[in-house]
Amino acid sequence: MGTEASTGGRSETTRTAGTTGTTETAGAARAGTFVLVPGYWLGAWAWDEVAAVLRAAGHEVHAVTPSGQAERAGGDVSGIDVDTHVADIARVVEDGGLERVVLVAHSGANMAVTAAADRMPGRIARVVYVDTGPMPSGMAAIDFHEPAERAELERAVAEEGGGRVIPVPPFDPAEDPVNLAGLSAARLAEMRERATPQPFGTATQPAARPDPPPATPRTLIATTIPLAVVRRLGEDGHPVFAAMTGPGWRYRELATGHWPMLSEPAALAALLAEAAG
Repeated sequence: MGTEASTGGRSETTRTAGTTGTTETAGAARAGTFVLVPGYWLGAWAWDEVAAVLRAAGHEVHAVTPSGQAERAGGDVSGIDVDTHVADIARVVEDGGLERVVLVAHSGANMAVTAAADRMPGRIARVVYVDTGPMPSGMAAIDFHEPAERAELERAVAEEGGGRVIPVPPFDPAEDPVNLAGLSAARLAEMRERATPQPFGTATQPAARPDPPPATPRTLIATTIPLAVVRRLGEDGHPVFAAMTGPGWRYRELATGHWPMLSEPAALAALLAEAAG
C-alpha cells in the first residue's frame, strides 16, 4: 500500500505489507536510540521481537513497562495516572543520559509519550505514534470513545475493576476482528495470559500541552485506520486527527491490526528504523 508524505519539502513513498513484505524508502536509516512504550494492558515484553530486530541492525533499544502494568502490576494502583507514566519514561531517558531519542507510543501510551516529549524536547529527536496520536489539551484518552463505548468502559471499570482498573478484554477475534487482525492463535493466547488490568487514571487524566508545543518531528504509523480517513478527519476538524496534521509530520501505513509489534514485528521494526534516519 503506497502513501505519500510531505517531510521537509520531500515526498516519500512507503509500502509495507506483511511479514514477508518490504519497506521501500529513499536513503538508508542510521543507527538510533529507541524508547518503546506499550499501550494498555501490556508491558515491555510486547516489544521483544521488534527490539531484537532493531538491536540486530545496530540500534540502541529501551523498552519501558509503565507503572501498574505487566510485572509492575498489583497493589494499589489508584494513584497511577498519566503523570506517573511520564515519570517512568523520563526516568529511562534522563537517568540513562539518552539523547536524540526516537520515542515510540503504541495505543494508550500516546498520552504519556506526548507529555514526556513535551517535557524533554532537547532529548527527543522524533516521536512515533503506532496506531495512535497526540490528544489536544483538555482531552483525556477516555474522551476519544463514542458515548456508548465510553459508557460500557465506565461500567466495566465500576463493576469489574473496582473503580480503579480497566479490565483486560477477552482478545476474541470474533468480537474484535479489526484490532486483532494478523495475530496468531499463539499470540492471542500470550496476550490473554500476560495482559494485566490497566490503571484507570491513565485514561481519565486530560492532556495539558504547552502552547505552542515543541516542534519535535512526528511520525504516524497507521494500522487500523487508513491514512485517507486520518487525513479526511483532520481536514474536517476532528480534534484528535487535526492534531496529526501540519509541518513535521510523516505518515506511514502498515496493513495489520492494532498490535503490529505482535502481528508484524519485522515490518514495524523496519518503519521504526526509517524514523531514526
